[in-house]
Amino acid sequence: MARLGVNIDHIATLREARKGVEPDPFLSLSILTSLNVDQVTLHLREDRRHIQEDDLARIIQSKVLPVNLEMSASPQMAEFTLRYKPKTATLVPENRSEITTEGGLDLTKKTDEIQKVISLLQAEKICVSLFIDPDIKQIKLAKELGAFAIEIHTGAYAYAFGKKNEKEEWSRINDVVKSAGHLKVYAGHGLNVSNLPSLVSIKQIEEYNIGHSIISRAVFVGLKQAIAEIQAILR
Repeated sequence: MARLGVNIDHIATLREARKGVEPDPFLSLSILTSLNVDQVTLHLREDRRHIQEDDLARIIQSKVLPVNLEMSASPQMAEFTLRYKPKTATLVPENRSEITTEGGLDLTKKTDEIQKVISLLQAEKICVSLFIDPDIKQIKLAKELGAFAIEIHTGAYAYAFGKKNEKEEWSRINDVVKSAGHLKVYAGHGLNVSNLPSLVSIKQIEEYNIGHSIISRAVFVGLKQAIAEIQAILR
């Protein structure tokens, strides 16, 4: 069974809609642990649009679940991450004008800066994953940079689901996974109960990080059931 990381960013999005204290993302941990979720994923964006530093601090200090921190590949965020030492740091691109992460990290750009961040984090035993598009060139660069893992940006596949190019996007992911070699392979973005089953057939994908669809479903059926539905697919 592939591992599941539940991304709780959009619990914070709902809270920040009113700049209040409810709902508190921290309170989701009891539900995640009751379902044996493998890790909690959260993205501390530089603009702090949803998850706040206090959220991250409380969640890590609770030691209830391993934390996968999504972060920009900047020296400032690296220094911040070293203070809290999550189990995993996933380097992602950031654009303040975007609604959500629109694509994978382009490893052909700012390569030296990315390399420095990877080295700083891994020296402190933080596993580094690179969030990249399903592209063979990006996989090759991820290996050269010494990353522990890659997380494949599945947005193109998710948006193509049920359309004529669905098979093409699935094949892109499958081909990239085959070329990953020693890298651990994770996946995430836009995944839900409809499009996830086809990806699960790619056995080398060891972990899925899913958030928006879980929180959206939870509005109607509750967080516990929304997570359980995803877990049933991963079994």
